[in-house]
Amino acid sequence: QVQLVESGGGLVQPGGSLRLSCAATGNIFRVFVMGWYRQAPGKQRELVATITSGGNTDYADSAKGRFTISRDNAKKTVYLQMNSLNPEDTAVYYCNADIHTYHTQRDYWGQGTQVTVSS
Repeated sequence: QVQLVESGGGLVQPGGSLRLSCAATGNIFRVFVMGWYRQAPGKQRELVATITSGGNTDYADSAKGRFTISRDNAKKTVYLQMNSLNPEDTAVYYCNADIHTYHTQRDYWGQGTQVTVSS
């Protein structure tokens, strides 16, 4: 059974940094695009950043210059380094991955990790 296991959320002061991690586990043949999304209270889930297996990245305008997405293909893990955090970044952050098992290929979601930016 494929799972995405997230870690690294928490409470941070404005201007601070956090690093999120998400590991794909299970009977996996290949992991394609991995990404991070977030959902703030009362708002729709939105894209933060994505990264292909080849390392090509894409960022939401709100993340450009402050967030860096990276991945370790051998560990099937994606990271999100978040710097210069502000209260508007407060949200539940979800990991997403396009995963090919030996039977199917589809999107998987993590359980979400809370990021709170507050003084």
